[in-house]
Amino acid sequence: MRSSRLVSILLLLQTRGRMTAAQLAEELEVSVRTVYRDVEALGAAGVPLYGDAGHAGGYRLLDGWRTRLTGLTTGEAEALFLAGAPGPAADLGLGPVLAAAQLKVRAALPPELRAHADRISGRFHLDAPGWYADGEEAPYLLAVADAVWNSRVLHVRYRRWAEPTDVDRRLEPYGLVLKAGRWYVVAGPGPRTFRVDQILELAVPGAEFTRPDDFDLAAYWTAYQRDFHDRLFSAEALVRLAPGVTLPRAEPVGTTAALPRATPAGTADAWTLARVPVESADRAVAEFLRLGTDIEVLGPPELRERIARTVAELAERYGNAEPDGGH
Repeated sequence: MRSSRLVSILLLLQTRGRMTAAQLAEELEVSVRTVYRDVEALGAAGVPLYGDAGHAGGYRLLDGWRTRLTGLTTGEAEALFLAGAPGPAADLGLGPVLAAAQLKVRAALPPELRAHADRISGRFHLDAPGWYADGEEAPYLLAVADAVWNSRVLHVRYRRWAEPTDVDRRLEPYGLVLKAGRWYVVAGPGPRTFRVDQILELAVPGAEFTRPDDFDLAAYWTAYQRDFHDRLFSAEALVRLAPGVTLPRAEPVGTTAALPRATPAGTADAWTLARVPVESADRAVAEFLRLGTDIEVLGPPELRERIARTVAELAERYGNAEPDGGH
């Protein structure tokens, strides 16, 4: 821990110039007394470090004393800082590690490349999740990441959209992938892909597995995405739509008798029977429920049952006229 802190002090002074003991202490989240001891240790190790007293004083390195990271082009230096992903790194518990790594790289860059890197950081910001991300948390992400790193077998209870929804699985996690703000674990045997936020329970029995030597996570994910797009909208839902109601990609296949509902006197318009391509159960439920009583899902049975459960839960939630805590 102390050796890492000494390196951080050195790099902070190298990148920012003069800094007081109080500023260093705040940056490193230690006491000023600790900074004094660390500075003495750096001096004893031969680092040309000196301090100035007074209001404008502070510690600084001897002019011209610095390391160089050679061999980097301007474009490579810019790419290093554009590739930084503090959000995902924080999800994996690596936020401080990423910050320290960027500090080290920046400190080692020559001035002209450092200016380019700072320009990139100030003008480009990466925000991977979509605008309508559901914001679901993945409470077992760190445990899964640890199992990936240490080749540990996982026993999980996993929720899928098809019946039975909750299943038990033994996973040999090969790698983690972040796609559009959502974490996926690629695991054997298979391998297969699982959403980390759909893991309901997790146990690590302690058993280890051997990751296949020829497994390439990037190649697998590229093939998986290609297959996903080939299968996109491969499922189909059969629905009845109220008069005048349309759905994107819906293909009418006839009409059906009007459902019992409140209509103006003398009207009995027929509802439209249609087949609708379905990408996933989650999207289908959200898309269909927004139409309220103007749609009825006839199939597949799993999707109809899931919508029925959702509607029943909503009816129970809103069954009381007065919400909890109301007056």
